[in-house]
Amino acid sequence: VQLVESGGGLVQAGGSLRLSCAASGRTSSRYTMGWFRQAPGKEREFVAVSIWSSSSAYYSESVKGRFTISRDNAKNTVYLHMNSLKPEDTAVYYCAGYYGGGYYYTRSYNAWGQGTQVTVSS
Repeated sequence: VQLVESGGGLVQAGGSLRLSCAASGRTSSRYTMGWFRQAPGKEREFVAVSIWSSSSAYYSESVKGRFTISRDNAKNTVYLHMNSLKPEDTAVYYCAGYYGGGYYYTRSYNAWGQGTQVTVSS
């Protein structure tokens, strides 16, 4: 599967962005998809996951209540809606295809996009 993110950019604190992740080579309708982010000098961290089998979603504590993950199976696309953005949300955001194991771990995903930069100014 190939994943391509888009939608990143520069936004002021308190603003919103919507990231998209288009999947090809495998339908996303039965594919659990996650979003991760990596800030300069930091480890890549879990942000959100959309689980296809249960239609459930889980979020990291740092984004819960502000970010929402959604999917459009007809378009093989997963979205990350980001509201009330903070400067600490600044990072490169990656979507990932789940392989197995805990949802919060990068090792549980075996397909990654190239990333899209999100910068939040104060």
